[in-house]
Amino acid sequence: MIEIMDSLFDIKGKVVVMTGACGVLGATIVKYFAAQGCKVVLLDLERASEKGSQLVSEIKAAGGEAMFLPTNVLEEKALEANLRDIIDAYGTIDILLNAAGGNMGPANVQPDQTIEDLDIDAMKKVCELNIFGTVIPTKVFVRPMVKQKKGAIINFCSMSSFRPLTRVAGYGIAKAGMASWTEWLAGELAIKYGEGIRVNGIAPGFLLTNQNRTLLTNPDGSLTDRSHKILAHTPFGRFLEPEELVGALHYLASDASKGVTGTISVVDGGFNCFSI
Repeated sequence: MIEIMDSLFDIKGKVVVMTGACGVLGATIVKYFAAQGCKVVLLDLERASEKGSQLVSEIKAAGGEAMFLPTNVLEEKALEANLRDIIDAYGTIDILLNAAGGNMGPANVQPDQTIEDLDIDAMKKVCELNIFGTVIPTKVFVRPMVKQKKGAIINFCSMSSFRPLTRVAGYGIAKAGMASWTEWLAGELAIKYGEGIRVNGIAPGFLLTNQNRTLLTNPDGSLTDRSHKILAHTPFGRFLEPEELVGALHYLASDASKGVTGTISVVDGGFNCFSI
């Protein structure tokens, strides 16, 4: 029993594939998994190649194993080429982290705007990136998991997955859809391929990233009114740090969560549960 318990969190040697891997969150997460002895594959857009190569160099310098592959999460053929390269290099995929996503200003409704100002094309792009940018990679990268009857898929959801937040109309729709997809896929894969393939999500609270910095901070670095509202609704009273996500991710990726599928783990400093 002691030996079994000791191995529950052991992910050494696992092949981890992460989309959207070169951002603030991605960089922290891939370094963590590499430090746990995983072979990590960083997937991101071609324009992130320099950052991706830098991350790979840092991981290898620390004794880890990593590779960067440029991709487009909305193009199935590009992802299939990535899959071939991953299989050639590492033989399989054990853990898939679907972190690609984002928002666009015109898909929001600002305080001085109304619904009439919504840019429908921008909303469509946001929904496509966040929803299909998860669905399509999963469709491709689940194949080796099906073959080995084992794997862990973790989708990056959001506070918007649970309740609509002001302004972010398109993003809210997309992240709510991703939560539904996570739950649906968990059942679908277990029924069709057995209990070895699990699907869960992680819902980070509010962090300062390159993507939301202009929304949460002023040009002089001070917090915006929106930031003050967020922190007033967060019992921790602060923004989270990227490092605070890795424990939940490790749990969901390992056999410690062997009986867990179709759930969304919230890491938010209490934001989602708080009410007055």
